[in-house]
Amino acid sequence: MLEKIKEELVYLHQKLVEYKLVVWTGGNVSARDPETGLIVIKASGVPYEGMGPQHMVVMDMDGKLVEGDLKPSSDVYSHLYIYKHRDDVNGVVHTHSNYATAFAAVGQPIPCVLTAISDEFGCDIPCAGFVRIGDEAIGKEVVDHIGTSTACLLQNHGVFTIGKNAKAAVKSAVMVEDAARTVWMAKQLGQLIPIPQEDIEKLHYRYTHIYGQ
Repeated sequence: MLEKIKEELVYLHQKLVEYKLVVWTGGNVSARDPETGLIVIKASGVPYEGMGPQHMVVMDMDGKLVEGDLKPSSDVYSHLYIYKHRDDVNGVVHTHSNYATAFAAVGQPIPCVLTAISDEFGCDIPCAGFVRIGDEAIGKEVVDHIGTSTACLLQNHGVFTIGKNAKAAVKSAVMVEDAARTVWMAKQLGQLIPIPQEDIEKLHYRYTHIYGQ
């Protein structure tokens, strides 16, 4: 069931590898099917090399296994919590991408000091607190702290991103790492120059309402 979504998730997981956002078996992408409300997520501990649709698990919103013989990702309950509390979200991504996770390791948000951050996120990329893996706690931290952003850091852990679909959530994961890398480099050179809030809002509006076809 949901074969098209499974195939898309295989492709999107490979994008995480292509953009060097994950290593070994870390990280995951999930998608919610808008028609059925079912969730598709990567099975736990599956290597990216050789990954196929058979490595995707289908679950309902209560965490009940609907299809698949493998255990779902250990982050599944955090994904489910986000879906339950954000009707606008149909894709969730988790990575430990290096530069963004470096900010998480020191509990710092990624400040909105680039037009690219203004465009994509419209605000600082927030950093939530530390919680252990295994239940809904991480999902709650994301929902409580992400605000209007599509990305949120988890202290001492990594990155969660959300989107209207799985592809949009993966794009956000790519962009947050790109932003974190540039901001880290800038911090080595000197004092960061903030962008005025009015300009951040105008840049974000342009990018989300005017830019593109």
